[in-house]
Amino acid sequence: MKVLFVLTSHSELGDTGKKTGFWVEEFAAPYYVLADAGVDVTLASPEGGEPPIDPSSEAPGAQTEATERYNGDQELQEKLRNTMKLSEVNVDDYDAVFYPGGHGPLWDLTNSEESIRLIESFAKLEKPIAAVCHAPAVFAKVKGPNGDPLVKGKNVTGFTNSEEDAVNLTDIVPFLVEDKLQELGGNYSKVEDWQPHVVRDGLLITGQNPASSEGVAEELLKLLKK
Repeated sequence: MKVLFVLTSHSELGDTGKKTGFWVEEFAAPYYVLADAGVDVTLASPEGGEPPIDPSSEAPGAQTEATERYNGDQELQEKLRNTMKLSEVNVDDYDAVFYPGGHGPLWDLTNSEESIRLIESFAKLEKPIAAVCHAPAVFAKVKGPNGDPLVKGKNVTGFTNSEEDAVNLTDIVPFLVEDKLQELGGNYSKVEDWQPHVVRDGLLITGQNPASSEGVAEELLKLLKK
């Protein structure tokens, strides 16, 4: 089994002068769920090379068992420094795709023609597609095989408006994930802020927040084992 992880290459948090990127927990927890089960995980990003880490995800309060394992995992850190370019990815080589969140994807992966084409190809080939927290934003311009937005009529979740408000970035982000998924016709659901919430609709799996990242990977693993 081979799964492609797509990480952001975007490091600027709007025009705040602060840094963003991908959220370590949402990368590390799913990676270990899959890798420990024998899945071969390939890492890719729009620009290739080392994707930026959101500094907030390295704060003491954001640490989990998975992030602590990552912090001591030199092999995975080296792998992360050498992600392949999205333009070099061949969909036929993978059984599924996974998008970790962080605020970075709102700027680059949402608008990346390569990412859009990639997701549309996975959907057309009926291969699982998973995204957690802010990463469901990458579906904003993606069409399903029928020409409608990929998430139209699908049960989905993603970072909530109230969670965005809690981190004081409502006025900084280009759009709100909850609003965007509803605007696209998705059947959006959520639970209390910061609680795990994973939604699977067919081959599409989404998670609400960092606490949902492991659950999304576990759902993906179930699909891969079918």
